[in-house]
Amino acid sequence: MDMDQRLQEAREIADQLLSSERIDFKGLTPSRLEDGLPVVYAITDRREGKVLYVGRTKNLRRRLYTNHLMGPATNARLKKYLTEDPERPDIPDMDAAKQELIDHCYFQYIPVADMRTRGQIEGLLSYLLDVQYIHEEH
Repeated sequence: MDMDQRLQEAREIADQLLSSERIDFKGLTPSRLEDGLPVVYAITDRREGKVLYVGRTKNLRRRLYTNHLMGPATNARLKKYLTEDPERPDIPDMDAAKQELIDHCYFQYIPVADMRTRGQIEGLLSYLLDVQYIHEEH
């Protein structure tokens, strides 16, 4: 695949995510999401339209509930970033971060079956969407 084709594919992937259904965290129930769905997803603050986080997972339902909503700081990176952000003094702890997600955020996703491709798309979308929070390199 040449560079023009890759650039066109990148545009199509971003368009696919941005045109997917916006699902609010408020009122979200586990049964709303298919179990075991491998995806790349973006979490957005609806007030500013700012993409806060782009992630990938082999099970969207588990990732959103076990990590983002219910998880401790070790598993819930986005909540940890929110509590540590000096520009967000109104989010002092994990409970406040969870409430922030519920009250002000939605997510969108695209199914991606292949693990390697999910990683590539996660990085691509993080760049294209100018994501706010990215986890540190190891």
